[in-house]
Amino acid sequence: MDLSFLDLYPLGQLFLDALVGMGFTPQAAKVIGWFVGAVILLLFGINLVIGLIWLERKIAARIQNRLGPNRVGPFGLLQTIADALKLLTKEDITPFEADRLTYNLAPALAVFPVLMAFAVIPFADRVIGSDINVGVLYLIALGAIATTATLMAGWASNNKFALVGGFRTVAQLLSYEIPLAMAMLIPVMMAGTMRMNGLAQAQGQFWGLGWYVWVLPAAFLIFLTAVLAEGERAPFDLLEAESEIVAGFNIEYSGMKFAWFFLGFFLNSFVLSAIAATVFLGGWQGPFVEQVPILGVVYFFGKTMFMYYVLAWIRATFPRVRVDQMMDLCWKVLVPLALVLFMLVAIVLKLNLSAIHPVAEGAALLLVNIVVIALGTWMMGRALRGPAPLAKRAFTPEIPRL
Repeated sequence: MDLSFLDLYPLGQLFLDALVGMGFTPQAAKVIGWFVGAVILLLFGINLVIGLIWLERKIAARIQNRLGPNRVGPFGLLQTIADALKLLTKEDITPFEADRLTYNLAPALAVFPVLMAFAVIPFADRVIGSDINVGVLYLIALGAIATTATLMAGWASNNKFALVGGFRTVAQLLSYEIPLAMAMLIPVMMAGTMRMNGLAQAQGQFWGLGWYVWVLPAAFLIFLTAVLAEGERAPFDLLEAESEIVAGFNIEYSGMKFAWFFLGFFLNSFVLSAIAATVFLGGWQGPFVEQVPILGVVYFFGKTMFMYYVLAWIRATFPRVRVDQMMDLCWKVLVPLALVLFMLVAIVLKLNLSAIHPVAEGAALLLVNIVVIALGTWMMGRALRGPAPLAKRAFTPEIPRL
C-alpha cells in the first residue's frame, strides 16, 4: 500500500500550482499557502486540545475514584466545548499598569512554538512537514521561546505573585532543559542523525521493535522526568502553584488570553509525548509497517497517547514537590547522571562492540544504563535520608506570662 498521497510536500506543491493556475503570482501563492497551513495547524491544535482535556479529566477521575465529566453531552464529551464557550464570553481584563504590548503578546507566544514543533514530528514515514537535518536542535530551540513567553507574562502583569511565577520560569524551565537536551542527544549519537524521521527509521530493527528504550532506559527516565518539568506538569508545576502564589505567571489573565495558556499547556504535553514516542519508542515503527505503511500512523498515535496517559497518571497521582527539592533533583541528580551517561554511551559506541558480536553493543549499553539507574537511585535515597531542612520557625516560642 502506497502512502505517497499523504506526503505533505507534494500536497503543498499541488495547492501552490493550483493557485498559480488561478492567476496568482508565485510569491502571492506562497504567502497564501503559508496562511492556509497556519490556519489548518491552528484548527488541528484546538480540536486536539478539546479531546485531550476531556481525556485527562476522565483519567484523573478514574485514578482518584471519581466520575469526571458525565453531564454535558454523551459521556461528558461536550463539557470541554461548554468550558471553551464560557471562556469566550468572559470579560477580557488588562491590569491598569501592565505593559500592554508584552502582556498581550505573551499568550500567543506561548502557543506559537508548540504549533511550530508539529513541523518536524513524523506521524509516519514521509508524513512529516519538514524533515530538517537539525530537527532535535530545532525542538530544543523552540522550548526556549516558550520559556520566554512565561517570563514575559509574569513580568508584564505588574503583580508580585505573577512575577514570582516568572522568576520560577528561569529557575525551572531553563534548568531542566539541560538534562532534557542531554537525554535527547544520546539517541542522536546512536542513530548518527538529528533528523526526527531518521531517529524513527534507526529503530526499525527486530520487526520494528528495536526501540532505544530497551537499551537506553536510564536516558528515557531522565527524559521523562525532565519532560514533566518542561511541560509544567505535576509534581513540578511550581510555576502556577495555586497554594503558594495563587496562580503564578497567568494570575492576571482572563477570558481567551487565559485560554491560550491553557491551549499551550495541553498541546505542549501532546508534543512532548510525541517527541518521547519518536526518540525512544520508535515513532511510527512497528511490526508489518513496511508491508502496510498506514500502520505507521496507528503506531505513532498509539505510542504518543500511551506517553500522554503516563503524564496524566503522574499528574493525578503524585503531590507537588517543594522548589528546593525540584532544583536539587535537577542539579544534583539529573544533570550529573545525564553527563555520566552521555560519556559512557559515547565510549561504548566508540569501542564498536557490534563488530565482535551483533548483540554485544546493545548488551553493553543496557548494562551502562542499569548502572546509571542504580547510581541515581542511591543518590536520591541518600538525599532522602539526610537531615530535614529547617522550618521557618526553628525554635520553640515562649509562653507569655500572664
